[in-house]
Order: sequence, then structure tokens, then C-alpha cells
Amino acid sequence: MSDRLRLAAKHVAHFADRFVAPRSGLVVLAYHRVGRSSNLEVDLPVTLFDTQMARLAEARCVLDLSEAVARLAAGEDLSGMVVVTFDDGTADFAEHAVPILECYQVPATLFVATQYIDEQRSFPDAGKPLSWSTLVDCTSTGLITVGSHTHTHALLDRVDLRTAAQELDRSIHLLGDQLGRPVEHFAYPKAVPAPPSVESLVRLRFRSAALAGTRPNPQGTDVHRLHRSPVQFSDGLDFFERKLGGGMRLEDDLRRLLNRRRYVGLSR
Repeated sequence: MSDRLRLAAKHVAHFADRFVAPRSGLVVLAYHRVGRSSNLEVDLPVTLFDTQMARLAEARCVLDLSEAVARLAAGEDLSGMVVVTFDDGTADFAEHAVPILECYQVPATLFVATQYIDEQRSFPDAGKPLSWSTLVDCTSTGLITVGSHTHTHALLDRVDLRTAAQELDRSIHLLGDQLGRPVEHFAYPKAVPAPPSVESLVRLRFRSAALAGTRPNPQGTDVHRLHRSPVQFSDGLDFFERKLGGGMRLEDDLRRLLNRRRYVGLSR
């Protein structure tokens, strides 16, 4: 999507929110990279990420994912509360994101695609992977929870049941072995949902699972179908604030329509 179309989609989504007010509920933010070492929309400048975390810390509205999941499962209304998550496991998470999270005491969950770390394989767009030792250091802050993002970043809607189970179990085994703690949370790669047979494997293995949606998670939400709101470079602060308020759903709907074409033929 071009920059002009992307910005237009954001303005249209904001306009739509004026006519259909967003529902209230827990907002789960999805980040990817910090440091602006690429031109990716999901690669934020350090200063922008710092300002966003300062905003969350000031509002005192951030929950750890485990606490949020427990409270949602218990039927609580978490309107006004926020969870911070990251995907993949690139080295900039430790270099840039964690020091800022520590500064503001904001907890976050990192969903790791374990093959990239275990084999030190570069992510697309020159994303350098974390090392296991650095990931351990991140968790030692007491702020970082690590979840699974499959082993190879496989799209679980286009693999068979056996392969899906292997993807999940290999990831769980590696994370448990390296970090010495159970893996309780999962995020579907590219936020693509799986068919019911594969989804059942996820439900058996994890306390929660996350998709896309750019919408809040109201009271009674299925914690194995958590909506997340991706944070992008072009959000700046204005659209970031709107996502904190549970808005911008139409932007996600438009993006998913485009992604159906983008992901044709891809397996990860």
C-alpha cells in the first residue's frame, strides 16, 4: 500500500468512528520493530516509541498480558486498559525497546518465531534476530513475557494438522528449554486465523492466542481470539491515540482485504 493510500485509509477509518463509536474494552497493541532501521511501516523511530510509552505510563493503564487474560477469562470489563505486545524477535527489541519499557516500567509480551533465534537466521527486510542469551536478559527485567509465534513463522491456515502441531511444539520446547519457564501465550503469524482443527491445537497448548482486528476486547471476549491493534510509523501520536481508544477498525478491515492478495502463495 502506498503512503498516500495508507494515510487515506487512516483518515477514512477515523471518519467512520465518528458515525459508529468504537466498543469499549481491553486494547492490545501490536508492535514489531523499534529503531527505524528499515522503511517498514511497523518499524518505529525510537523517539516515537518513547513518547508512546510515556503516554501509557502517565495514564497508568498498562496490564501484563497474563493478568489481562486472567481477568478477561474471569468476566471482568477491562475498558480503558492496555496490553503491549511485540512480534518476531528482532535484536532491536533488546537494543531499543526494552530500555524504554524499563524506563517507564511498562510490561510487554514478545511473541517469538524460534527458528530465527535458534539458527540465527535473519528476518525479512534485514531483521537481525535476538540471541537466546539476550532474550534471557530481557526476561530478567521482570517486565518481559515471552510467547510463541510458531517455530518458522508458518501461516497456520496453509499447513496440515501434523505440521501445525510440530510448529507449535518445537517453539514451546525451545522457549521452555532456553528460558526455563512455561510458554502460555501465542500469536498467529501475520494475524491469520487457522481452521478449527488447527485452532484446537492452539487452545490445548496456550492460555491465550492473538489475532488482528484493530478493535478492543470487550467483557466476555474469547481469550483465544484476542484482537490486536498494530502500531505503525504513520500513526504518529494522533492515530495512536485513536487506537488506544479502540478506534480505527475500518483501517484494519481494508488492510486485511489487501493482504489476501499479498499473502497468496506464501507459507510464512
